Amino acid sequence: MALNVTKISQISPLSDSSREYPFILPLTFFDLRWLSFHPTQQVIFYKLSESSRESFYSVILPKLEQSLSVILHYYLPLAGHLKWYPQDLKPCIVVLPHDTVSLIVAESSDANFSIVSSKGLRPAKELRPLVPELPVSGDSPTLLSLQVTLFPNQGFSIGIVSHHVFMDGITAQMFTKSWAHICKHGTTALPEDLTPFLDRTVINVPVGLETKMLEFLPYLSEDKDNARTLKLPLTEETDADVYRITLELTLENVVKLKERAKNETNRPHLELHLSTFVVVNAYLWTCLVKARGVDVDRPVAYEYAADFRNRLGPLVPRTYSGACVFPISCLGYKAKSFLGEDGFINAVEILSDSVKGLGSQGIEVIFDLCVERVKNIEQGTQVWAVSGSNRFSVYESDFGWGRPVNSETVSTDQCQLLSMSEMRDQTGGVEIGLCLKKSEMDVFISLFKNRFEN
Repeated sequence: MALNVTKISQISPLSDSSREYPFILPLTFFDLRWLSFHPTQQVIFYKLSESSRESFYSVILPKLEQSLSVILHYYLPLAGHLKWYPQDLKPCIVVLPHDTVSLIVAESSDANFSIVSSKGLRPAKELRPLVPELPVSGDSPTLLSLQVTLFPNQGFSIGIVSHHVFMDGITAQMFTKSWAHICKHGTTALPEDLTPFLDRTVINVPVGLETKMLEFLPYLSEDKDNARTLKLPLTEETDADVYRITLELTLENVVKLKERAKNETNRPHLELHLSTFVVVNAYLWTCLVKARGVDVDRPVAYEYAADFRNRLGPLVPRTYSGACVFPISCLGYKAKSFLGEDGFINAVEILSDSVKGLGSQGIEVIFDLCVERVKNIEQGTQVWAVSGSNRFSVYESDFGWGRPVNSETVSTDQCQLLSMSEMRDQTGGVEIGLCLKKSEMDVFISLFKNRFEN
């Protein structure tokens, strides 16, 4: 896809004479876990009935820029950088008076918007030009970068790349909804449910747990020799044979999966946590293991991020903005557990026990288990992770020109990562995005659809 960059804006947060600089936000235990994680890259597509160059540059773009300035006043840390000063035990987010967020404006002259914004099977690398890179100054990465791409007389897209230390999935959703609200309504005020809560003192974890996390960081970083590095993994070139697809499970499909789990388990139904999240991820895990091949003894694992806003004491406000999730791994399994007819129910019971266990285990126990598993993971383990959940309503961000026609997590092409969200046009349905090599993707799609077609 050929793009022509027409403008690069540096958007400042709306000025506030009462705010003191430098603005410093300390990282919490949860933030630190994601210090060296791949930036999250998302692109959101908006179809327009009227989208000439003239109307885009005179109406749409000014509104997007003005509302972005307003929303950065609320989400001030996103204008800053990560710093780790020599005298400090841990890094922090620092915002200086003239810090800005980069907004690239581009045009596509040859792309068919309907195809680019579709959910169908296509080469993964096609979406890469629609998201920017996260600027890094030395060893001090920024937290947010944006790109708006016009498809003349068709629509536009908003590409968002963000650092995970401040933007977990819930924060990312809320930021986009808040920006859209300001843009659509032409206001500078946010409703309470969209106003970010930034106070880090609400994150209460056992004494000494942050120190343990700091000691664990070298195991998570690509730079094992520099424990204080803030460098992020480089975005790797996506192979031409890697393909992307967004699949849907309707509410009817989800109900069938829950009924299947009840029919196949030998355990009392009340013992199982048969949520949509559990049965859908169990189904995906089973299909992914089968699509890889029949090496029955290869090690396999599945990982999801658990939100701890409602799991700490006292509870953290739902509008808390930052990272408040922790990865939960289901490790120690062989492919043969998922290749047979009982593969689905095995996955259901494993994930059900994992999710139910979050209610009885404190964060310190969960952290210690995580450290043990990372240090002892069997070489060659096929690890799949899911980002998001069936409760993520990514289609509610209306900037004033209608709801998105599609939303894609572009960074799923960088690792074995699935994206999950609520379906656009049906409550209770689920969308799943993933990237695989074409040969493996064909097998996966066949397995995924076969159960419901037969």
